[in-house]
Amino acid sequence: MRQTGTGTTTTITPVTAPRTRLFSFPDPVNEVSARLVAGGVVVVSLVTIGLNVKWATALIAYGFVARVLTGPSLSPLGQFMTRVVTPRLPFTARPVPGPPKRFAQMIGVAFSLSVLILTILGLWGAAQILLALLASAALLESAFGLCLGCKAFALLMRAGVLPQSVCESCNDITVAARAA
Repeated sequence: MRQTGTGTTTTITPVTAPRTRLFSFPDPVNEVSARLVAGGVVVVSLVTIGLNVKWATALIAYGFVARVLTGPSLSPLGQFMTRVVTPRLPFTARPVPGPPKRFAQMIGVAFSLSVLILTILGLWGAAQILLALLASAALLESAFGLCLGCKAFALLMRAGVLPQSVCESCNDITVAARAA
């Protein structure tokens, strides 16, 4: 912007916020928030099964797809846990590598979309069984910090199915030591 009339010239450079990509996944991930999201998945899944809330299977599937594509950005559960719940807890952030968590979310996508398809096809009993398995895996992560998808990711890396370059921080002993 230029000012004239006073004989001085002022240039104002607009300040822009750093650009973040909507379709990205955080790396590292805060383990505290990840475990809280897993706990939310457990609660929603058990309510869906217990109260026969079949339409909630679409919400569960949406949540997993949103988290795989954007991390917590487009996930209502992810947003609530990372912005509202986590900051109010007395725990310090525990950074862990993002790629294994994203892989775990992809497994959640496969399970939750299968649950949704079974529900649409009228196979509610089969959908409930699959949803209970999904809730069990989420419970292991939430309550005990045992991420089955992360363990599968590590096995695939060790077997050479996934290249080591997919997760350099997974191979970094200092990151592994902080996460332990």
